[in-house]
Amino acid sequence: MSSTGEKHSPLEQFEIVPYIHIDSKGIDISFTNSSLAMTITVAVITLFLTFSVNTRSIVPSRLQLLSELSYNFIVQLLKDTVGAEGRKYFPFVFTIFMFVLIGNMVGMVPYSFTFTSHIIVTFALAAIVFIGVTVLGFVKHGLRFFSFFVIPGLPWYMLPLLIPIEVISYLSRPISLSVRLFANMLAGHTLLKVFAGFVVSLGLAGFLPLAFIVALTGLEILIAFLQAYVFAILTCLYINDALHLH
Repeated sequence: MSSTGEKHSPLEQFEIVPYIHIDSKGIDISFTNSSLAMTITVAVITLFLTFSVNTRSIVPSRLQLLSELSYNFIVQLLKDTVGAEGRKYFPFVFTIFMFVLIGNMVGMVPYSFTFTSHIIVTFALAAIVFIGVTVLGFVKHGLRFFSFFVIPGLPWYMLPLLIPIEVISYLSRPISLSVRLFANMLAGHTLLKVFAGFVVSLGLAGFLPLAFIVALTGLEILIAFLQAYVFAILTCLYINDALHLH
């Protein structure tokens, strides 16, 4: 960074920094701070679930209780949105939920990196969901899946107008799904950084922005969970659409 203003920019925390430079036939696949954050997220999830399962007991420990709550939460979510048929998709939805949730929480640790604040990451996750449920729809229904874009009971003369709208709405799913998560995490962390700058610059008078930081941190933790929940429930709803159409 060339200037002091840029160095302390609230957006500096989102900069991708390569740790290990790897170039494969002109393609940059370097190991970055984003890669490290994702690796830590996967490691935390793996250790959490492994140790919580290994310590099963009649009186559950805190770790086991959290694990069981997470499991039951997604099971109930699938049951409410998809029905009994949705149980087979539990591993996929649970993986998505835990990856987004723990990724958001890892980003709350000071000096860490929030990979869910990058649109390329959230769009990749959304694209996996979109492609997966679309393939599921075609596998289950074949060409009848296209009837999803026709609203039941709609007069025939309205079809030329509303079918393109339904198709555009369907194709925009990965965009809305990814932007929602990305924008919330980006805005929250930027706001925290701005108020942190006020604390430093105001000196002793910085107690007021410091109080805001404490409140915003609690709010951001809540948003981190809510965004993982929204991502998971929308995934469940998309699976329900693919299985049952209208």
